[in-house]
Amino acid sequence: MNQKVCDNGVKIMELWDAYDAEFHRVEGVTLVRGKAIPDGLFHLVCDVLVKHTDGSYLLMKRDARKRFGGMWEATAGGSALQGETPLECAFRELREETGIICKTLTEVGQVISPDTHSIYVEFLCITDWGKDNIALQEGETSDYQWVSREKLTHMPRNELVTKRIQTFLQELQD
Repeated sequence: MNQKVCDNGVKIMELWDAYDAEFHRVEGVTLVRGKAIPDGLFHLVCDVLVKHTDGSYLLMKRDARKRFGGMWEATAGGSALQGETPLECAFRELREETGIICKTLTEVGQVISPDTHSIYVEFLCITDWGKDNIALQEGETSDYQWVSREKLTHMPRNELVTKRIQTFLQELQD
């Protein structure tokens, strides 16, 4: 389907759809994780900012073995697998990285990053999920915390992986 796996279940290849700068899927072009993406093409990345109904936001600490290991990130997210819509990707990544299952996600923005050949689609999840029921994904995250909007919007660059979410958070009317 979207990924090829060995008999023992180890992922050996992850396939992505290609998009142009206008966010149109490019038919007949498949991108492979880890291989260079040609100029003018992009892959889809979906991020989900999680807000609890009490007003706090979920932060997850990146696994030490990953790029930016030990830093906090304000979203669950990752690359869309071939054939996934942005919403399907966002629901999957949220479930895989936090255990949270929600019924509604609200798109809050899109950003194109020519440097990484990525189109980021940002979503907001508002949930009453049990704050002690976060399921961390092995190899992805090592810890989590719930923080106030104030703390999240003022986290320094050396603690938070991306400032992009802080920009979206400032634009959200809560």
